[in-house]
Amino acid sequence: MEKFVQDRDWEQSLRANGLLGRWEHIVGPAIAAHCRPDRLTDGELVCVAESTTWAAAIRLETAEILAKIAADVGPGVVQRLRVHGPTAPSWQHGPLRVRGRGPRDTYG
Repeated sequence: MEKFVQDRDWEQSLRANGLLGRWEHIVGPAIAAHCRPDRLTDGELVCVAESTTWAAAIRLETAEILAKIAADVGPGVVQRLRVHGPTAPSWQHGPLRVRGRGPRDTYG
């Protein structure tokens, strides 16, 4: 099986998929309770924190988190970590847009 994976150059993909499943084990329960991985593309792991405060706190620990990830899944799988807070609900529905103040513009 290992030769099959190596022949098809799937090693890094399998390690990357293991990262998402082992997130709590890698970063610890404190960070995992407030931040979840969203996607991993081209070596950049994008995470969503439950608040902007947690996003800022986790950004301060970027170097430690990247070191833990490299130790667990191997070097080179994740080179950058981007953490952002939750997104606000959008009033935009559909492909067309009308300029103006939007839902606040009620008196004309």
